[in-house]
Amino acid sequence: MAFLANTFAFGAQMDFNGRSGEMVVFATVAEEGSLSAAARALGLTPSAVSRIIARTEQRLGTRLLLRTTRAITFTVEGEAYLRGARRILADMAEVEEAIADQGVPRGRLRVSTALGHGRLAIVPLVTAFSERYPNITVDLTLGDEVVDILGGQADVAVRFGHLPDSPLTARRIGDTGQVVVASPDYLQRHGTPQQPEDLLQHNCLRFNFRRAEPNWPFIRDEQAFALKVCGNIECSSGEALAQFARVGAGIARIGKFSVAEDLQRGDLVPLLEAFNPGDREPIHAVFVGGSAMPARVRLFVDFLLENHRM
Repeated sequence: MAFLANTFAFGAQMDFNGRSGEMVVFATVAEEGSLSAAARALGLTPSAVSRIIARTEQRLGTRLLLRTTRAITFTVEGEAYLRGARRILADMAEVEEAIADQGVPRGRLRVSTALGHGRLAIVPLVTAFSERYPNITVDLTLGDEVVDILGGQADVAVRFGHLPDSPLTARRIGDTGQVVVASPDYLQRHGTPQQPEDLLQHNCLRFNFRRAEPNWPFIRDEQAFALKVCGNIECSSGEALAQFARVGAGIARIGKFSVAEDLQRGDLVPLLEAFNPGDREPIHAVFVGGSAMPARVRLFVDFLLENHRM
Protein backbone atom coordinates (compact mmCIF):
# COMPACT_ATOMS: atom_id res chain seq x y z
CA MET A 1 0.00 0.00 0.00
CA ALA A 2 2.95 2.26 -0.73
CA PHE A 3 1.10 4.95 -2.67
CA LEU A 4 -1.92 5.49 -0.45
CA ALA A 5 -0.23 4.80 2.88
CA ASN A 6 1.74 7.99 2.36
CA THR A 7 -1.28 9.96 1.17
CA PHE A 8 -4.22 9.69 3.55
CA ALA A 9 -5.19 8.17 6.87
CA PHE A 10 -7.80 5.42 6.60
CA GLY A 11 -10.60 4.04 8.70
CA ALA A 12 -13.00 6.14 10.70
CA GLN A 13 -11.12 9.33 9.84
CA MET A 14 -11.89 8.95 6.12
CA ASP A 15 -15.25 9.89 4.62
CA PHE A 16 -15.92 7.51 1.75
CA ASN A 17 -19.19 9.13 0.69
CA GLY A 18 -17.61 11.97 -1.30
CA ARG A 19 -15.79 11.75 -4.61
CA SER A 20 -12.36 11.87 -2.99
CA GLY A 21 -13.39 8.95 -0.79
CA GLU A 22 -14.52 7.02 -3.84
CA MET A 23 -11.14 7.69 -5.45
CA VAL A 24 -9.34 6.40 -2.37
CA VAL A 25 -11.40 3.20 -2.44
CA PHE A 26 -10.82 2.68 -6.15
CA ALA A 27 -7.08 3.35 -5.95
CA THR A 28 -6.79 1.00 -2.95
CA VAL A 29 -8.56 -1.79 -4.84
CA ALA A 30 -6.06 -1.31 -7.67
CA GLU A 31 -3.12 -1.35 -5.29
CA GLU A 32 -4.25 -4.30 -3.18
CA GLY A 33 -5.50 -6.37 -6.12
CA SER A 34 -8.86 -7.40 -4.72
CA LEU A 35 -11.96 -5.99 -3.02
CA SER A 36 -11.41 -8.03 0.14
CA ALA A 37 -7.77 -6.91 0.51
CA ALA A 38 -8.80 -3.30 -0.09
CA ALA A 39 -11.54 -3.65 2.51
CA ARG A 40 -9.01 -4.86 5.10
CA ALA A 41 -6.68 -1.97 4.29
CA LEU A 42 -9.48 0.58 4.57
CA GLY A 43 -11.20 -0.89 7.65
CA LEU A 44 -14.39 -1.58 5.66
CA THR A 45 -16.34 -4.68 4.73
CA PRO A 46 -15.99 -6.17 1.23
CA SER A 47 -19.66 -5.44 0.59
CA ALA A 48 -19.11 -1.77 1.49
CA VAL A 49 -16.20 -1.55 -0.95
CA SER A 50 -18.32 -3.21 -3.64
CA ARG A 51 -21.17 -0.74 -3.06
CA ILE A 52 -18.80 2.25 -3.31
CA ILE A 53 -17.36 0.94 -6.60
CA ALA A 54 -20.86 0.33 -7.96
CA ARG A 55 -21.95 3.83 -6.91
CA THR A 56 -18.95 5.33 -8.70
CA GLU A 57 -19.68 3.35 -11.86
CA GLN A 58 -23.34 4.36 -11.76
CA ARG A 59 -22.48 8.03 -11.37
CA LEU A 60 -19.98 7.89 -14.25
CA GLY A 61 -22.26 5.75 -16.40
CA THR A 62 -19.62 3.18 -17.30
CA ARG A 63 -17.95 0.02 -16.04
CA LEU A 64 -14.58 0.55 -14.34
CA LEU A 65 -13.84 -2.98 -13.10
CA LEU A 66 -14.35 -6.47 -14.47
CA ARG A 67 -14.54 -8.93 -11.59
CA THR A 68 -14.08 -12.69 -11.76
CA THR A 69 -13.48 -15.28 -9.06
CA ARG A 70 -9.75 -15.12 -9.76
CA ALA A 71 -8.84 -11.53 -10.52
CA ILE A 72 -9.88 -7.96 -11.10
CA THR A 73 -9.15 -6.24 -14.38
CA PHE A 74 -9.73 -2.65 -15.40
CA THR A 75 -11.64 -1.39 -18.38
CA VAL A 76 -10.13 1.36 -20.52
CA GLU A 77 -12.31 3.82 -18.61
CA GLY A 78 -11.17 2.28 -15.34
CA GLU A 79 -7.50 2.77 -16.25
CA ALA A 80 -8.16 6.41 -17.11
CA TYR A 81 -10.08 6.96 -13.86
CA LEU A 82 -7.30 5.32 -11.85
CA ARG A 83 -4.63 7.58 -13.35
CA GLY A 84 -6.71 10.65 -12.66
CA ALA A 85 -7.61 9.53 -9.13
CA ARG A 86 -4.00 8.93 -8.19
CA ARG A 87 -2.97 12.32 -9.55
CA ILE A 88 -5.79 14.14 -7.73
CA LEU A 89 -5.17 12.33 -4.43
CA ALA A 90 -1.44 13.09 -4.63
CA ASP A 91 -2.20 16.77 -5.29
CA MET A 92 -4.61 16.90 -2.36
CA ALA A 93 -2.08 15.28 -0.06
CA GLU A 94 0.65 17.69 -1.17
CA VAL A 95 -1.51 20.74 -0.50
CA GLU A 96 -2.61 19.49 2.93
CA GLU A 97 0.95 18.50 3.79
CA ALA A 98 2.27 21.93 2.80
CA ILE A 99 -0.29 23.62 5.04
CA ALA A 100 0.29 21.23 7.95
CA ASP A 101 4.04 21.72 7.63
CA GLN A 102 3.68 25.37 8.59
CA GLY A 103 3.12 24.27 12.19
CA VAL A 104 5.55 21.39 12.71
CA PRO A 105 7.55 20.68 9.54
CA ARG A 106 7.60 16.97 8.79
CA GLY A 107 7.74 14.47 5.97
CA ARG A 108 10.36 13.09 3.60
CA LEU A 109 12.82 15.48 1.94
CA ARG A 110 14.67 14.02 -1.06
CA VAL A 111 18.01 15.72 -1.71
CA SER A 112 20.37 15.01 -4.61
CA THR A 113 23.99 16.21 -4.71
CA ALA A 114 27.25 15.38 -6.44
CA LEU A 115 29.30 12.64 -4.82
CA GLY A 116 32.37 14.59 -3.70
CA HIS A 117 30.59 17.79 -2.73
CA GLY A 118 27.89 15.83 -0.96
CA ARG A 119 30.36 13.87 1.14
CA LEU A 120 32.46 16.90 2.08
CA ALA A 121 29.92 19.70 2.37
CA ILE A 122 26.30 18.47 2.37
CA VAL A 123 26.52 15.48 4.73
CA PRO A 124 27.65 17.64 7.70
CA LEU A 125 24.87 20.13 6.93
CA VAL A 126 22.24 17.39 6.75
CA THR A 127 23.35 16.19 10.17
CA ALA A 128 22.88 19.67 11.65
CA PHE A 129 19.60 20.17 9.78
CA SER A 130 18.20 16.88 11.11
CA GLU A 131 19.08 17.86 14.65
CA ARG A 132 17.13 21.10 14.24
CA TYR A 133 14.15 19.50 12.46
CA PRO A 134 13.87 15.92 13.77
CA ASN A 135 10.43 15.35 12.19
CA ILE A 136 11.82 15.76 8.67
CA THR A 137 13.33 12.62 7.16
CA VAL A 138 16.19 13.57 4.81
CA ASP A 139 16.57 11.10 1.92
CA LEU A 140 20.03 12.00 0.55
CA THR A 141 21.33 10.62 -2.76
CA LEU A 142 24.99 11.13 -3.69
CA GLY A 143 25.77 10.85 -7.39
CA ASP A 144 26.90 12.87 -10.38
CA GLU A 145 23.88 12.24 -12.60
CA VAL A 146 21.37 15.08 -13.10
CA VAL A 147 18.05 14.08 -11.55
CA ASP A 148 14.64 15.13 -12.91
CA ILE A 149 13.18 17.37 -10.23
CA LEU A 150 10.02 18.18 -12.19
CA GLY A 151 9.57 14.44 -12.71
CA GLY A 152 9.62 13.89 -8.94
CA GLN A 153 13.06 12.29 -8.57
CA ALA A 154 14.13 14.82 -5.91
CA ASP A 155 12.81 17.80 -3.96
CA VAL A 156 16.11 19.69 -3.89
CA ALA A 157 19.21 19.19 -6.04
CA VAL A 158 22.59 20.86 -5.51
CA ARG A 159 24.11 21.62 -8.90
CA PHE A 160 27.37 23.13 -10.15
CA GLY A 161 27.90 25.51 -13.04
CA HIS A 162 25.62 27.83 -14.95
CA LEU A 163 22.07 26.49 -15.19
CA PRO A 164 19.94 26.28 -18.33
CA ASP A 165 16.60 28.07 -18.44
CA SER A 166 13.86 26.01 -16.79
CA PRO A 167 10.69 26.42 -14.71
CA LEU A 168 12.69 25.43 -11.62
CA THR A 169 13.76 27.89 -8.92
CA ALA A 170 17.49 28.20 -8.19
CA ARG A 171 19.19 29.82 -5.18
CA ARG A 172 22.93 30.36 -5.25
CA ILE A 173 24.46 28.86 -2.11
CA GLY A 174 28.13 29.38 -2.94
CA ASP A 175 30.86 28.92 -5.50
CA THR A 176 34.19 27.17 -5.81
CA GLY A 177 37.52 27.81 -7.53
CA GLN A 178 39.47 25.43 -9.74
CA VAL A 179 43.00 24.11 -9.35
CA VAL A 180 45.36 22.05 -11.54
CA VAL A 181 46.84 19.16 -9.54
CA ALA A 182 49.01 16.08 -9.84
CA SER A 183 50.58 13.61 -7.44
CA PRO A 184 54.26 13.87 -6.43
CA ASP A 185 54.77 10.42 -7.93
CA TYR A 186 53.41 11.50 -11.32
CA LEU A 187 55.55 14.64 -11.33
CA GLN A 188 58.66 12.64 -10.42
CA ARG A 189 58.06 10.29 -13.35
CA HIS A 190 56.94 12.83 -15.95
CA GLY A 191 58.28 16.21 -14.81
CA THR A 192 56.55 19.32 -13.50
CA PRO A 193 54.94 21.66 -16.07
CA GLN A 194 56.24 25.22 -15.76
CA GLN A 195 54.06 26.80 -18.45
CA PRO A 196 50.47 25.93 -19.44
CA GLU A 197 51.72 24.79 -22.85
CA ASP A 198 53.76 22.09 -21.11
CA LEU A 199 50.47 20.31 -20.42
CA LEU A 200 50.35 19.30 -24.08
CA GLN A 201 53.08 16.76 -23.22
CA HIS A 202 51.17 15.35 -20.25
CA ASN A 203 48.22 13.03 -19.69
CA CYS A 204 45.39 15.36 -18.63
CA LEU A 205 42.35 13.91 -16.85
CA ARG A 206 39.10 15.52 -17.98
CA PHE A 207 35.38 15.63 -17.26
CA ASN A 208 33.11 13.94 -19.79
CA PHE A 209 29.70 15.53 -19.13
CA ARG A 210 28.14 18.04 -21.52
CA ARG A 211 28.55 21.17 -19.41
CA ALA A 212 32.30 20.56 -18.98
CA GLU A 213 34.54 23.07 -20.74
CA PRO A 214 36.54 21.34 -23.52
CA ASN A 215 39.58 23.56 -22.85
CA TRP A 216 41.39 24.56 -19.68
CA PRO A 217 41.48 28.35 -19.08
CA PHE A 218 44.64 30.21 -18.03
CA ILE A 219 45.88 33.78 -17.80
CA ARG A 220 49.26 35.29 -18.69
CA ASP A 221 50.18 38.97 -18.54
CA GLU A 222 46.53 39.74 -17.76
CA GLN A 223 45.47 38.04 -20.99
CA ALA A 224 43.08 35.11 -20.72
CA PHE A 225 43.49 32.13 -23.02
CA ALA A 226 42.35 28.52 -23.21
CA LEU A 227 44.40 25.43 -23.87
CA LYS A 228 43.04 22.26 -25.45
CA VAL A 229 44.47 19.39 -23.41
CA CYS A 230 44.34 15.67 -24.09
CA GLY A 231 44.40 12.50 -22.04
CA ASN A 232 43.28 8.90 -21.94
CA ILE A 233 40.87 9.12 -18.98
CA GLU A 234 37.58 11.02 -18.82
CA CYS A 235 35.09 10.87 -15.95
CA SER A 236 31.86 12.48 -14.72
CA SER A 237 32.95 12.65 -11.08
CA GLY A 238 35.33 15.23 -9.63
CA GLU A 239 36.05 12.94 -6.70
CA ALA A 240 36.96 10.12 -9.09
CA LEU A 241 39.24 12.43 -11.09
CA ALA A 242 40.94 13.42 -7.84
CA GLN A 243 41.45 9.75 -7.06
CA PHE A 244 42.95 9.14 -10.51
CA ALA A 245 45.32 12.07 -9.90
CA ARG A 246 46.27 10.73 -6.45
CA VAL A 247 47.35 7.37 -7.87
CA GLY A 248 49.47 9.07 -10.53
CA ALA A 249 47.28 8.58 -13.60
CA GLY A 250 47.73 12.16 -14.80
CA ILE A 251 47.03 15.84 -14.21
CA ALA A 252 43.52 17.08 -13.36
CA ARG A 253 41.79 20.46 -13.13
CA ILE A 254 39.00 20.22 -10.58
CA GLY A 255 37.20 22.12 -7.84
CA LYS A 256 39.38 23.06 -4.88
CA PHE A 257 36.82 21.70 -2.43
CA SER A 258 37.29 18.16 -3.73
CA VAL A 259 41.08 18.16 -3.23
CA ALA A 260 41.48 20.44 -0.20
CA GLU A 261 42.37 17.52 2.08
CA ASP A 262 44.79 16.07 -0.52
CA LEU A 263 46.58 19.41 -0.86
CA GLN A 264 46.92 19.72 2.91
CA ARG A 265 48.38 16.21 3.21
CA GLY A 266 50.66 16.65 0.21
CA ASP A 267 49.03 13.76 -1.68
CA LEU A 268 48.41 16.24 -4.53
CA VAL A 269 50.45 19.26 -5.58
CA PRO A 270 48.96 22.47 -7.09
CA LEU A 271 50.40 23.35 -10.49
CA LEU A 272 50.61 26.51 -12.61
CA GLU A 273 49.05 28.70 -9.90
CA ALA A 274 50.68 31.80 -11.43
CA PHE A 275 48.48 31.18 -14.50
CA ASN A 276 45.26 30.37 -12.60
CA PRO A 277 42.54 32.70 -13.98
CA GLY A 278 40.65 32.61 -10.68
CA ASP A 279 37.38 31.54 -12.29
CA ARG A 280 34.61 30.53 -9.94
CA GLU A 281 31.94 27.90 -10.53
CA PRO A 282 28.55 28.73 -8.97
CA ILE A 283 26.74 26.24 -6.75
CA HIS A 284 22.94 26.35 -6.69
CA ALA A 285 20.13 24.68 -4.78
CA VAL A 286 17.47 23.87 -7.39
CA PHE A 287 13.85 23.05 -6.54
CA VAL A 288 10.21 23.59 -7.52
CA GLY A 289 9.23 26.94 -6.05
CA GLY A 290 5.85 28.61 -5.73
CA SER A 291 3.22 29.03 -3.06
CA ALA A 292 2.63 25.28 -2.73
CA MET A 293 6.28 24.56 -1.89
CA PRO A 294 6.37 22.41 1.27
CA ALA A 295 7.84 24.05 4.35
CA ARG A 296 10.50 21.34 4.63
CA VAL A 297 11.90 22.32 1.20
CA ARG A 298 11.93 26.02 2.07
CA LEU A 299 13.59 25.34 5.43
CA PHE A 300 16.31 23.17 3.88
CA VAL A 301 17.12 25.70 1.15
CA ASP A 302 17.25 28.49 3.75
CA PHE A 303 19.51 26.30 5.88
CA LEU A 304 21.89 25.81 2.95
CA LEU A 305 21.96 29.55 2.29
CA GLU A 306 22.84 30.25 5.92
CA ASN A 307 25.36 27.47 6.53
CA HIS A 308 26.95 26.34 3.25
CA ARG A 309 30.62 27.31 3.24
CA MET A 310 32.80 26.86 0.15
